[in-house]
Amino acid sequence: MATEGFNSPLAIDRVHQGDCLDLLGRMPAGSVQLAFADPPFNIGYEYDTYDDDRPADDYLAWSKRWMGEIHRVLDAAGTFWLAIGDEYAAELKLIATRELGFTCRSWVIWYYTFGVNCKYKFSRSHAHLFHFVKDPGHCTFNLDAIRVPSARELVYGDRRANAKGRLPDDTWILRPQDLPEGFSAEEDTWFFPRVCGTFKERSGWHGCQMPEQLLGRIIRACSNPGDLVLDPFGGSGTTLAVAKKLGRSFLGLELSVEYAARIDARLAAINAGDPLDGAAEPLKSAPATKDGRRLDRNRPATGRRGGTRKRRVGAQDGADDSASGRGGRLL
Repeated sequence: MATEGFNSPLAIDRVHQGDCLDLLGRMPAGSVQLAFADPPFNIGYEYDTYDDDRPADDYLAWSKRWMGEIHRVLDAAGTFWLAIGDEYAAELKLIATRELGFTCRSWVIWYYTFGVNCKYKFSRSHAHLFHFVKDPGHCTFNLDAIRVPSARELVYGDRRANAKGRLPDDTWILRPQDLPEGFSAEEDTWFFPRVCGTFKERSGWHGCQMPEQLLGRIIRACSNPGDLVLDPFGGSGTTLAVAKKLGRSFLGLELSVEYAARIDARLAAINAGDPLDGAAEPLKSAPATKDGRRLDRNRPATGRRGGTRKRRVGAQDGADDSASGRGGRLL
């Protein structure tokens, strides 16, 4: 974890502990090729050092400031991905495009079906991923690096299927293998499983974590080997870990001293070229629901250590949790 003086430049390939606005202000303009941000959602989630229950105007003003810094530090062909929940998705998109000068290339919906139930409204089953660029005529998008199997190959066994696959859709669903007629190649469907508490790739210390394969798609598509990838809200360090594995330079910012130290440990345990956690082609690797394991209803639900599992209560509507299982940060 970097601890340089306030006026010193930020070294790359590490995480820096401190306020993102202060740290972004020390970065030179045009120095970053790809930024991925999963900021606090302002829904009352309990972080160790951050107040996630701010007045709406205050939250939006703060968001405009840090997104403005992202725009400044990106180079002319730079790309910015923003993960955000329902509460402020529309406002942040308008700020980014109408006030800061970004162009929105895609509004991706990551759709899943393994969230926590709500008591007084429909359970949330998605998160928003905005794909912004500074110059739509001059930006990185590596199509061949992110092709996925087509419905012609997976469902119909059509020999005309392109062996390289096709461009992913812009909605990502947890179990599309159960709906072969409902999500065709022409529709807006992406698929990555949510990282649940029992998954092998779970970091074990952070309550919110995105799948490495999802970040892998974004980093492969919107950067090249050697490019600098920035994450201003380090969280569990997934963006930085994936960037390192894929041969990119990386720079993380994290307010929490504890989280920053744990990100350091995570980064130290991996090397460039290591495989990403999770299935690269989950449509092929995951069984259909009818072929999955069945619940033994005669046994009580238990946690990983054998105790009775308790449902986490969210900050709103009884159990209003989003993609991470808490309605806040995803990384």
